Amino acid sequence: MTKQLDADYYKLLHALQAVDFVLVELNLYLDTHPNDSKAIEQYNTFAKKRKELVQQYETAYGPLMHFGHSYSRHPWEWKEAPWPWQV
Repeated sequence: MTKQLDADYYKLLHALQAVDFVLVELNLYLDTHPNDSKAIEQYNTFAKKRKELVQQYETAYGPLMHFGHSYSRHPWEWKEAPWPWQV
């Protein structure tokens, strides 16, 4: 049986995807501009924001990553669908 997902699920997932995009772009920029302190500050701000979003998401909807990168509540939640990459 598939879980019913509310609008907040999609809102949080979209916010996470946007922050991840920014982090990837800043990471690539910093590879070629390692001394840009403003970019490093921006990267750290978005990394902190990502941590907050992940905590919100996982508290409400379950783990995002496996192999010890995310906690799982009891019962084991990985069997629950849909997974973030399925929506």
